[in-house]
Parts: sequence; structure tokens; C-alpha cells
Amino acid sequence: MAASMLHHIGAPHHKPRDYSKTPLNIYWEMTQACALACRHCRASACPDAHPDELSLEEGRAFLRQIPEFGEPLPQLILTGGDPLKRGDLYELIDEARRLGIGVSITPAATPALTREVLVRLQQHGVDGLGLSLDGSTAARHDSIRGVPGTFDRTMQAIRWAQELEMPLQVNTLVASETAGDVPAIYELLKPYGVSRWSLFFLISVGRGKVLQPLTPDEGEGLMNWIYETSLASPFTVATTEAPSYRRVALERMRAEGMTGEQIKRSGAYRGFGIRDGHGIMFVSHTGDICPAGFLPLTVGNVRNSRVAEVYREEPTFQSLHDPGQFEGRCGTCEYHALCGGSRARAFGATGNPLAEDPFCPYVPSGAANPGRSRL
Repeated sequence: MAASMLHHIGAPHHKPRDYSKTPLNIYWEMTQACALACRHCRASACPDAHPDELSLEEGRAFLRQIPEFGEPLPQLILTGGDPLKRGDLYELIDEARRLGIGVSITPAATPALTREVLVRLQQHGVDGLGLSLDGSTAARHDSIRGVPGTFDRTMQAIRWAQELEMPLQVNTLVASETAGDVPAIYELLKPYGVSRWSLFFLISVGRGKVLQPLTPDEGEGLMNWIYETSLASPFTVATTEAPSYRRVALERMRAEGMTGEQIKRSGAYRGFGIRDGHGIMFVSHTGDICPAGFLPLTVGNVRNSRVAEVYREEPTFQSLHDPGQFEGRCGTCEYHALCGGSRARAFGATGNPLAEDPFCPYVPSGAANPGRSRL
């Protein structure tokens, strides 16, 4: 997978939207082709494109479905594999922009990622760039990415993005193998004009099954560090596939005496309510529609389904839109509307996307009105 983790790298969402009707982000895995061999790749990417990946015309037809969501339109995140492996990449970007769809991209840090490519992406109207940095040194990062030189290429691309004033999200894997290095990665990134640093908490799918996730208590400790770091960070610090961070941040903000209005202006608040299949939609290289890249439940295909109809009406999506259907601790938790747990992790652990998130150690208080944010 290009930047290895799928995150919210799109333009800020200023207009309110109903996430049960319209996602914030649609992730399109344009191809599985990629020159890297990342140890945690969700897509189990390979050197060559799949023979059944969407053609140029099929890709255009898919893009023409997105305006059916109405305003405000979702942001389109181009991922993979490596989207730079698509020979028709710029034609597809042009089609999305013609339709009024904002576009961001998560390319792989290979020799194909040059300064000229970043300039060309900007010229074609790409809003933002996502890159992965999983270690503070070449040895640490390249051991995860599987190809020597990837760290140096990533750091060079970060510098180019800064020069070009291209909005940049840096994604960092959080697993047992990388967690101890997270503070050093933060220090490395601080001098750069990064817009957002997102820490992706490992989901064991694809090749990610060879790595070890943190324990729930370890995760809680790191989330507290993330919150404390975010207070003085020069860029937004966020999490992916760790929605329980919202509970941690909310509890910390309340303990500091922040009002509901102050909390609503915080960085953490902007992610409240977004989860796999609710605010997020994923389309695979062959057109399969899933709630998220890490929740590989195929519920349709863009070749014969309309994405807006699937997102709004397909039973799996409808259940993910409704936290009242969640089970176990997530079903009774007073935070389940703003958090909801990782539906991908629940599915990976139990085969049931509505089960409780095993990564969260929180024991619900048994509030009379579970799901209320209590802001």
C-alpha cells in the first residue's frame, strides 16, 4: 500500500455533513502495483497490476458517480499499491477535478517520486500529499518498508513538499516494533512544514499480520503521550484506527476544565463520529466497495453499483452508521457515538464488524444515555 495507511489527508471540511449520508473521504486503491514490500501492507501489494483492475474508462465512470452524494462532496484519496504506477493517473485526476472533487494522493517513496512529479501533481490540482515515515533513522524505517533507501527518499519528498508549499500528512505506523521510536520521529518532523501527523495503530490484515500490535494498556499510555504532545506541536497530531483516542482526549480536556465550546474547537473534536464505514468509504483496485481499507467486507462493486446508494442503503453500511447496533462494551459505552471503536479491528478479531474493539481497555460507566458525547 502506497503510504501504507489510509488517513484523512483531504482538505478541511468546513460545511457540516451527515456521515450516514455522505462520507468525508473516499479512498480509491487505484492499483496493487508497488515497488516496495512493506511489512504491514494492507493490500499485500506486488510489483505488477492486477489484470482486472479498473480501466481508464471504468475509473472515469466511478468518478462520475461521486457527485451523486451532493454537496459537500467527499474528498478523494488516491492510494494503492502506488498510484504513480497508473499510466492514466493524471487523466483520472483531471476527471475528478473537472467534477469538482478534491483530490489527495499517497504515493510510494520510490525513485518514481521526483520533485517534478510533485510539481505535476500540483499543476493538475492535487490538494494534498500523504507520505509514510515509520522510523527516525534509515535502519528503522527501511526495515519496515522492505527496500533500502526508502527513508532517504521519504525525507527528500518531505523537503520538496515543504519547498512547494504542498499540504503534507505524514503517517506513522504504531506497533510493538515502532512504538518506542515514535517520540524520535516527532522530533525529526518538527522542523518541517507538516500539516498533520497521523499515527496508525496496526490492524493485522494483509502483510500486517507479521507485526505485533501494542497491548491495550500500552496503547492507552501512548494516547496520553499523543494528547500531551499535540498541545505544543507545530502540526496537528492525530490517530487512525484508534478512535478511543477521542475518549482519552476528551477526558483530559474535561480534567483541564475546558468548556464544551472550547472542546469543539480542539483538533481532536474534528474527528468525532468518523469511523470505518461512517465518514469513510473504500473502493479497491478491482472496483469492490468496502466500508474501509482495513475492513475488507465487499458489499458492492462500482461496475454495477452506485456508490451513494451502497453507502446509504446497503445493510452493512447502515449498521455501521448506527452505533446503537454495536455490541459488547462498544454497545453500552457512553462514548460510542463520538468514538465507536475500530470496526476494522473488531472485524479482524472476531469476524463481526459490530463487535467491541478489543484494543480499548475502557469499562463503560453504564450511563443512562449511552452514546451521548456529554459535551
